[in-house]
Amino acid sequence: MNNIFSITVNVGKSYPVFIENGLILKSGEIFKSPFSICKVAIVSDDVVAPLFLDNLSSSLKNSGFSVCSFVFPNGEQNKNLNTFSNIVNFLAENEITRSDVVVALGGGVVGDVVGFAAASYLRGVKYVQIPTTLLSATDSSVGGKTAIDIEKGKNLVGAFYQPDAVICDVDIIKNLPKDIFKSGMGEVLKYAILDADIFNALSSSNFDLAKVIALCVDYKRRIVEQDEFESGLRRLLNLGHTPAHAIEKLSNYSVPHGVAVGLGLKIMLDYSLKSNFIDKNSYKLINDMITNVFGDCACSYSADQLASASLSDKKRLGDYINILTIHGIGDVRQQAIPVLELIKVFQ
Repeated sequence: MNNIFSITVNVGKSYPVFIENGLILKSGEIFKSPFSICKVAIVSDDVVAPLFLDNLSSSLKNSGFSVCSFVFPNGEQNKNLNTFSNIVNFLAENEITRSDVVVALGGGVVGDVVGFAAASYLRGVKYVQIPTTLLSATDSSVGGKTAIDIEKGKNLVGAFYQPDAVICDVDIIKNLPKDIFKSGMGEVLKYAILDADIFNALSSSNFDLAKVIALCVDYKRRIVEQDEFESGLRRLLNLGHTPAHAIEKLSNYSVPHGVAVGLGLKIMLDYSLKSNFIDKNSYKLINDMITNVFGDCACSYSADQLASASLSDKKRLGDYINILTIHGIGDVRQQAIPVLELIKVFQ
């Protein structure tokens, strides 16, 4: 059964999110709707490009678009100023203008850095996200957060810049290697804790992948439409991310983001139980779901290490930092605590 979902994100610039099997081969036809025939600059990484770049390029060319492409090395360690510089120079060398389109073909790293390049080059050009991981399909490709990492921390340089469209080919996500799919489940579990409908959809061991992706995207849509620039409600989407970003930084990004989020969710769930924010039955339901995906996950870093690594977290506001505590399925709350108390959260 080919489930077809089309979700419109109504922010300052409204855009569609298409979720369906086989969409990469239909990309050229999809592009004809929002864009005039123009030049398309595809940016990908050296893991994704050999798998999908030719099919995407052929589909676009068959629909009349001219195509150029740039490929950079895979991995979070390459989400940096050097890659950003190489991408904007590539766009300039290929004379990309504001009437052309930039495409981010890849996972969260590709989407983040290409989105930031699109936001910055010529002070903003049109761009499309084509996510190729579960993590990017359910989370990072939607909502307009773009960023790169610097030495002091993750996502510290970036911009809010919405795409013109998101094209999610469910066949690509279905056929991911098990470890990549499992990593993406960290973000899906975040949404399941935030929303009971997603939790219930995930409770089946044989869940409908297209439906789960659509539910996550629709939940994020509702949040982003109310708080595009993360001044309040959108901070809920950072559930588990303060410890997760610390884990990534301490591991020199050898721990994938989705796995780090899974660990971060477990840390915040345990803290919420210890603080009597959540009852034991709700704790068990959430903990069992995390364990089913990630096993008996334990963080290899001390509370002191995690707290120290969190000092440069972008959620820090002066001497305080926002954390998210879990009070039940569908009940997550924001709390500002002194930075010095983070070690108690992580213990």
